[in-house]
Amino acid sequence: MKSKLLPQKLKELRKINNYTQDYVAEVLGVVRQTYSHYETGKRTPDAKALYKLAGLYNISIDDLLHLTIDIDRDESYDAPAPTQTSTDLAEFLEFFNEPSNKKKYMFNTNLERELLFYFDKISEEDKKEIIEFTKIKAKKPFH
Repeated sequence: MKSKLLPQKLKELRKINNYTQDYVAEVLGVVRQTYSHYETGKRTPDAKALYKLAGLYNISIDDLLHLTIDIDRDESYDAPAPTQTSTDLAEFLEFFNEPSNKKKYMFNTNLERELLFYFDKISEEDKKEIIEFTKIKAKKPFH
């Protein structure tokens, strides 16, 4: 992992969410200068700070850290063209990062959030069908 990637990702996440360094520092319980050092790479957040950052941005610590993985490549790499899946992901992130939705669904797992996101997009008839299917699946024993 290159040392510059986590600082860049922290700055990017903060800006995407329209947070100030002062606000993020307050959430973490540190002074702004300490948080600024996280974004410049002069300091590395400890486990407690990483946990709070993941919660603030509504992502898992695992997701936060995996965002910093760098694979060494000899050849150049062109990003793939956006697909329907990436469009869905963008909509999904926009929906769950909206402050009212973020608060409303903050205790749901990522899988539950995904289910709710797509469930909201289907017809009432399909919703009823899925509920009936879910009731049947819930009665089956786990293996």
